[in-house]
Amino acid sequence: MSNQFGMYSEQYSNDYSKEQNEQFTAAFDAITQQFVAGLNEGLPASAEAVQEAVRQHYEFTTQFWKPTREAYKNLALSYIMPSPYRDTYEGIAEGLGKYHYDAIVIWADNNL
Repeated sequence: MSNQFGMYSEQYSNDYSKEQNEQFTAAFDAITQQFVAGLNEGLPASAEAVQEAVRQHYEFTTQFWKPTREAYKNLALSYIMPSPYRDTYEGIAEGLGKYHYDAIVIWADNNL
């Protein structure tokens, strides 16, 4: 049976309530909008405001998974390689996937 989320997605259990899932979505959207703002303002991925958005993204991620430096950078690869993540980011703003990837690599190298 094919699964659109990948072969390991069945190992992820979403035991959260509808309200919790809505809160997660709202928090993630707010973080994403910080990246969009930085991109639209022409800030470099290394800018303090963008790096703060990465810190928030990492902390959001740790609610579900505590990635190592390399694992977090590998997650960021999915933002630039052909994937639903890249498609979502590019649908929000052209170049957002690469911008988010660059910012994560900088943050991870400096903080993990």
